[in-house]
Amino acid sequence: MSMPSAPPGQIVFSHGNSFPAGTYNVLLRQLEQQGHTVYAIDKYGHDPRYPVSNNWQYMVQQLIDFCAGLPDPQGRPRYLIGHSMGGILSVMAAARVPQLAQAVLMLDSPVFGGWRAGVLRLTKQTSLAQRLSPGATSHRRRQEWPSEDAVLQHFATKPVFASWHPEALRDYIRHGTEPHPSLELPLRRKLAFDRDIETAIYNTLPDNLDRWLRQHPLQIPAAMIGGSRSRELRQIGMHTPRRITQGRIYLLEGGTHLFPLEQPDQTASLVSRALAELLPASR
Repeated sequence: MSMPSAPPGQIVFSHGNSFPAGTYNVLLRQLEQQGHTVYAIDKYGHDPRYPVSNNWQYMVQQLIDFCAGLPDPQGRPRYLIGHSMGGILSVMAAARVPQLAQAVLMLDSPVFGGWRAGVLRLTKQTSLAQRLSPGATSHRRRQEWPSEDAVLQHFATKPVFASWHPEALRDYIRHGTEPHPSLELPLRRKLAFDRDIETAIYNTLPDNLDRWLRQHPLQIPAAMIGGSRSRELRQIGMHTPRRITQGRIYLLEGGTHLFPLEQPDQTASLVSRALAELLPASR
């Protein structure tokens, strides 16, 4: 029995924090091979018109404005898909502007709601957020290397990258770092995603999603694909994701929070299935 496939449409993909869109090229090429046209913002938080702010209101607006500037889908559906941070932005944008898309799909997005959102709000008002969030380590992240080979060697030895698809890791080296030459080190490279911006994004995670969705009820169907081994989803719980998606939750077996970069082929297949099952709900 063949797996259902989604009607080809226009995908607007939003990346996770610190991973520029090009890092996901293996996955995005798979989606293009399914017949979709794919667009993506390269790096959230780096455009001065849309700075990082509490609860990410300007980055949400960046996604809305980006979609407004895209070619008309010509009757084809538009799907908002985002990994982690990108999924949260996609849901918030779709709720704010209902005509923006026909379906939204989160990939392991840690959406805070209920009492957890209240705890997050309190920690953001103190120094606890800076000590407890991933920003506690991101602001110390190494950001320069003498060469591209040195970058690859550095990340290849990190446990978090050990399970990545080899091509995804190479794409991260290409798109996650950029040339930063000097007279002594003409091949020197640095992080393309500013670590201070990465840290600011972590420290301003939305705590207002419940209120946002009360003010702007989501009028299109939503779903989430999570990694069966995702520590991030275990930490935030599944109550809010289930409420937002009306129970449309899929699990990618063996995947961690970074499963789109670990298992891009399997992710693309599950994305196709999820979108195929979402679209009838929007009609």
